[in-house]
Amino acid sequence: MVRDLLTDFKGPGFIWQLVVLAACLLVAWGLSRPVAGRLRTAFESRGFALRFAMASLQKSIFPLLGGLLVLAARFGLEWVMPVSVLRLALVPLFGIAFLYGVFYVLRRVLSANGKLSHMLGFLEKVVTTLVWVGMILYVFGVLNEVVAWMQAVQFSIGASKVNLASMLAGFVWILVTVLVAMWFGSFLEERLTGARSLDNNLKVVLIRLSKALLLLVSVLLSLSLVGIDLTVLSVFGGALGVGLGLGLQKIASNYVSGFILLLDRSLRLGDMITVDKFTGSVAQIRTRYTVVRHGDGETLVPNELLVSQVVQNHSFSNTNVRVAVRVQAAYSADPERVLEVLLSCVKDVPRVLAEPAPAAFLVSFADSGIEYELGCSIGDPQNGKLGVQSALNRAIWRRFRDEGIDIPYPQRELRMLEPVAQNVQPGPPSGVLPRQAPDPVE
Repeated sequence: MVRDLLTDFKGPGFIWQLVVLAACLLVAWGLSRPVAGRLRTAFESRGFALRFAMASLQKSIFPLLGGLLVLAARFGLEWVMPVSVLRLALVPLFGIAFLYGVFYVLRRVLSANGKLSHMLGFLEKVVTTLVWVGMILYVFGVLNEVVAWMQAVQFSIGASKVNLASMLAGFVWILVTVLVAMWFGSFLEERLTGARSLDNNLKVVLIRLSKALLLLVSVLLSLSLVGIDLTVLSVFGGALGVGLGLGLQKIASNYVSGFILLLDRSLRLGDMITVDKFTGSVAQIRTRYTVVRHGDGETLVPNELLVSQVVQNHSFSNTNVRVAVRVQAAYSADPERVLEVLLSCVKDVPRVLAEPAPAAFLVSFADSGIEYELGCSIGDPQNGKLGVQSALNRAIWRRFRDEGIDIPYPQRELRMLEPVAQNVQPGPPSGVLPRQAPDPVE
């Protein structure tokens, strides 16, 4: 291509090729703007991963349209004028379009939940380098020689021989099939997440099973395309079984427990649970652990713990959770009046439900006063109970102060039963004989 370009540079057709190339690129630029605008508008309200990937797809529209127009101009004008410039322009145009297409798949697969994978930047740099090196080798006409040299470099693996070209082709096939499987899995995840007729737990199960099945099929297909006998996987299966028997029981148990939690629906996303010493809402149910979100942050609870131990689900049948506070009042206060005052304290507290109605109880007769309990229900346990308890305690303190009801606290009283004698020499302790004076020396 470079030799043909230098040859045509001396002829009059070189200028006309530049004019045709500029016209094709100008038309492609005009056509790509409305298409890119429609894509931007259509996916503006979608998730981060899809919007981030669509940015690469929008950039590929202009070189793709430009390459198609230049390709049509090349075949249409090759009978009347040289087309070396147009042939050379096709390489970077289609190469850049292919590059942004690969970026779209990588970003669609490796970016999710508003975060970018650390591997994404590295893979984009590797793909960019390989594509540009391939285009340069193709332009200078040495790509076939490089491929022949790679085929000549051979390695012995057991009884078979493989060359460098076949190994690189196998790696590319495996990478392509896995990326396509992951891309289709992300597309399926988006569809299942948007389905309103499916339960949230069922969505998670279907997403995980579909992704695992797609990855398995892609690996098996890529190995078959490379020419590797699938019977060698039996060795891997035996090694996996030995590993599970020796030290991977916990990992396998957590993985299976995660599917059990999702299938039996004992836990759902958003449920308020108490496990061990942690209380919070279920944010995610992952393969190995469950994320429990609470006021102090997020706790990663192994799935096996949620299956084998007692878990208190505050919102299993309904989302109503009871909140109770206890307070003592002096014995001098009328219990009936205290119960009325306690019920009145609930009126000004937000988040308290009218049904079931709040209730106040006389719990016990304590040492310092009578103990009462005020209970009510809230419908949003994911926002925590401490705020409601604090509001109830402050309302009780204000109403008790206004009503003149004392909140007792422990007191100790010392009583002197007999007056203390004045100017009395202290005697020896009880049970100790007085010390005798020594006999005088004769």
